[in-house]
Amino acid sequence: MNTKYIDLINQTYYFPQEEFRLGDNGLEFHGVDLMALVEKYGAPLKFTYLPKISENINLAKKWFANAIEKNNYKGTYNYCYCTKSSHFKHVLNEALKNDIHIETSSAFDIDIVESLKETGKVTDKTYVICNGFKREQYITNIARLINNGHENCIPIIDNYEEIELLSDNIEGHFNVGIRIASEEEPKFEFYTSRLGIGYKNIIPFYEEQIKNNDRVDLKMLHFFINTGIRDTAYYWNELVKCLKVYVRLKKICPSLVSLNIGGGFPIKNSLHFEYDYQYMIDEILNQINITCEEADVPVPNIFTEFGSFTVGESGGAIYEILYQKQQNDREKWNMINSSFITTLPDTWAISKKFIMLPINRWNDEYERVLLGGLTCDSDDYYNSEQNMAAIYLPKFRKEKPLYIGFFNTGAYQESIGGFGGLQHCLIPSPKHILIDRDENDNITTKLFSEQQTSEQLLNILGYEH
Repeated sequence: MNTKYIDLINQTYYFPQEEFRLGDNGLEFHGVDLMALVEKYGAPLKFTYLPKISENINLAKKWFANAIEKNNYKGTYNYCYCTKSSHFKHVLNEALKNDIHIETSSAFDIDIVESLKETGKVTDKTYVICNGFKREQYITNIARLINNGHENCIPIIDNYEEIELLSDNIEGHFNVGIRIASEEEPKFEFYTSRLGIGYKNIIPFYEEQIKNNDRVDLKMLHFFINTGIRDTAYYWNELVKCLKVYVRLKKICPSLVSLNIGGGFPIKNSLHFEYDYQYMIDEILNQINITCEEADVPVPNIFTEFGSFTVGESGGAIYEILYQKQQNDREKWNMINSSFITTLPDTWAISKKFIMLPINRWNDEYERVLLGGLTCDSDDYYNSEQNMAAIYLPKFRKEKPLYIGFFNTGAYQESIGGFGGLQHCLIPSPKHILIDRDENDNITTKLFSEQQTSEQLLNILGYEH
């Protein structure tokens, strides 16, 4: 009988895959021996495999270059990184190696941009696209960046007051974009996004506040769908509506030269994952070509703001199975030495699934289990994989430690989990490892942060020693 875990994987998925294969010591991720990582640093731990960030950026650039050539598209393409996915310096440093631009969402993002300018990572040629609802501090910081000569900073207007607020703080001429408030999928609890300005109101807004304003030029129309860039009737319908606004606006606004289609490329969440990135980009550019040709207006330059796609597939988390609890005749709970709520909050908040695989013991028999975290919270669990109704792992053996990994966790988990701050039930944040390759393509590892200590948590709570 095929009772080993490796048999289960081989009969369920195509395996090995590009990033996953079995080595002599257990599972390898992009050639990184994960058991060696555990043996050196212990578990729980989180890691970031930095080369994957550059790899995904350059894949997207290649796909867009192919589509521009195939469609004889007359505009240019600009890749922006959506910083809210991960603000860490090591992430920005890696991403900015690849001639990209930046998208911000709040006031302190501008401080990061200015810090990167001081080191030469960002220059005046770098586009800084400023999204989000802008209040006093964000307006002040945007104005400071523009007043200091960063003309390629483009605030995206999100509400009717922002033109006036920016004008009061910016000393000279400046460029802006307008965000379209897209209509949400029918299953949403509301009809229209709270972000941006409604389709029907954009032309009147332009004519009232920008058209005759000598200090402001409209350069960009911004379009983003909350469900991401997917081959659905809903997405294509919203794109067509956006393009109709673009061509109407372009006819009365010669300065409008760019269309920002936002982010939303999905990342791999299962070993069954399939998505035709090249087809989607080809079809988006084809739709833009058709609409602009019919309206007899030039096609726009294209901007994207990929966050999860940039950094998501670089991250992972490794836990040890501490103990198994048999709670009834059918349910076995494997308890990890950390918490899902604190370290992978999306598994709790939005029931997100990540790729989960054991690190070792692939040649052992397997069993069906549930995974539980250490907090005394009934929601601190993980119970199924993306394409299965259950989790299967090598059988628990107290004398044979079992380690499991969650992969493609690099976007949002640290910021939502409150990196370096309080954790639910005071479960400490795990250590974090940076993985890179040197000039000879050899793997290097470096400790970025230690596991939180009780002293750090007590200080936050006011129990100073």
